[in-house]
Amino acid sequence: MAMPFARRDIEAAGAGAGPGNDDSPAAKKGKPELPGARPALTRSEAFAFAAVLALFTAGIFCVFLTAPRGEFGQILRLPRSLADVRLLKDNLAVYARDYQANFILGYCSIYIFMQTFMIPGTIFMSLLAGALFGVIKGGILVVFTATAGASSCYFVSKLIGRPLVSWLWPEKLRYFQSEIAKRKEKLLNYMLFLRITPTLPNTFINMASPIVDIPFHIFFAATLVGLIPASYITVKAGRALGDLKSVRELYDFKTLVVLFLIGSVAVVPTILKRKRTYE
Repeated sequence: MAMPFARRDIEAAGAGAGPGNDDSPAAKKGKPELPGARPALTRSEAFAFAAVLALFTAGIFCVFLTAPRGEFGQILRLPRSLADVRLLKDNLAVYARDYQANFILGYCSIYIFMQTFMIPGTIFMSLLAGALFGVIKGGILVVFTATAGASSCYFVSKLIGRPLVSWLWPEKLRYFQSEIAKRKEKLLNYMLFLRITPTLPNTFINMASPIVDIPFHIFFAATLVGLIPASYITVKAGRALGDLKSVRELYDFKTLVVLFLIGSVAVVPTILKRKRTYE
């Protein structure tokens, strides 16, 4: 989800701003040009963005309308650790059962808000969904909210995110742009691979995708399907919250290997096509 500013990325951005560095032919050689300015949102994208904002507003309103007045401090808080998740589970269990529709709307709103504006902690929200609703219902909830939040982040980045992404991740952005250019015909396969595996941070993918001209329908489909494995792992861990000592236990070596194997299936068609071309 959100990731801290990488020091080498910021240094690279500062170095790129030096006199003559990027303007010289040697500096430009071998570096793909970043895409030019994109137009505003299309009508369908604007409608989707408005729907996400409406969901967020409605969810927060429902929480304030139905939550017990004396328990706002216990209910309306963002989990920052496993201890916070356990506390929220205890405080929210009765409320989530008695006001399930309102709670789900509020949960979706907070999750989407955090995802849209790169606020750390969505992994704890996923654990909370598993703890309160179980693997199947919690998994569906997490995949839906994560996809909606990623889509909202995509729209925001398309409108105002270009300077921020270019400053935070200049090297990653150039690499991402070059990889996308190589895989135009099988872009969905490549995006699925990125979503399933931890090759690139999800926050970077959300922010950079509109800048490198990835169509929204491909971004949406890859996000919806690609987040299922990781969401299942996290939600399932939420069912055994008492046994979990650290978030790092969620993605041990064995789990990472499994994710890479699943992600590799998505790029098999591209590999086979290249092989036939060379033959």
